[in-house]
Amino acid sequence: MVTKTTVIATVLALAMAALLGYRFVFGLGAVANINNGYPWGIWVAYDVVIGTAFACGGYAMALLVYILNKGKYHPLVRPALLASMFGYSLGGFSVLFDLGRWWNFWHILTPGYANPNSVMFEVALCVTCYCLVLWIEFTPAFAEKWGSAATKRKLNKVLFVFIALGVLLPTMHQSSLGTMLVVFGTTVHPLWQTTLLPLLFLISAVSMGFSIVIFEATLVTNVYNRPSEARILGYVTRYIVWLMSAYLVLRWGDIIVEGKLDKVFSSGGLSFVFLLETALFALPIALLAPKANRIKPQMQFIAAVSMLLGGSLYRIDAFLVAYHRAGWHYFPSVGELTVTLGIIGVEVLGYIVFVKKLPVLHPVERALPAAATTAE
Repeated sequence: MVTKTTVIATVLALAMAALLGYRFVFGLGAVANINNGYPWGIWVAYDVVIGTAFACGGYAMALLVYILNKGKYHPLVRPALLASMFGYSLGGFSVLFDLGRWWNFWHILTPGYANPNSVMFEVALCVTCYCLVLWIEFTPAFAEKWGSAATKRKLNKVLFVFIALGVLLPTMHQSSLGTMLVVFGTTVHPLWQTTLLPLLFLISAVSMGFSIVIFEATLVTNVYNRPSEARILGYVTRYIVWLMSAYLVLRWGDIIVEGKLDKVFSSGGLSFVFLLETALFALPIALLAPKANRIKPQMQFIAAVSMLLGGSLYRIDAFLVAYHRAGWHYFPSVGELTVTLGIIGVEVLGYIVFVKKLPVLHPVERALPAAATTAE
């Protein structure tokens, strides 16, 4: 269990814990640079908006395996579910860091305080419920490790309910994260502000879900010397091509129809980050459109990383870079960045521990030699 990766992750987690202790004692302003003009900083933008999109692997695989009935992808489900479980749980928990009166967090789950007309209420409720659903969906792994066959059979009889919720809830809150930006109105630059934001956020989140599955499977294959999963991942890559093609058509079509095309090249630094987003989204299409490339691990990995970077940049730009309030400025503090890295550290550490201690990866007799992997 003690490796260079787990040691680094533990150090980041401990640094985060120390800073959060300071934050909860001395207040939000003692650690964060947020202000009245920028009430949401990097903690919301990364931990919630980007982090939950990274955690859409379980959602994306559930769509394929249980909704589209593509059973051949089943070996990819449990690792994706594990990553989703940690990503969403930590993303939901990290909201506490950004609440000024964090001790009132329970209000969101109390009918007397709830505001069902608020899109933030819908996001908070769906994320909270989805975290619970993910842990329930993962219970068969605990049952296989410590339970009995009878316990696992009983779980399998009721899991279909939670699988259905596990598809519904992310569809709701991932699109609603885009709706939150629609509410921001003119404070968001026209290149990012559109009534299509809910759909664009949902499409990009599903694409990031497929990409994180490829990213994690590639790393696990190399780190644990397992057989290559390039062939089955090759089938997954085609969904990224379709989704990203639809995304770019919708986004650029909206810009053209709304008469914003001139802003693409006349918005200074925002033009640059917008075109960079487009390039990062277009690269997976260019790499994976040829069928021969789809089973090449290197192409899969580069395309997945490009997709994840593009989706992250899109969300950072929309919530922070393209957001502007006259007279106000924001840049994350060292404390905010340290806490964000600590969240990543906890997620990596938890994933490694669960993979090593629980039946997460499908069993194999031995790792295939490099020649066989290449031939495949």
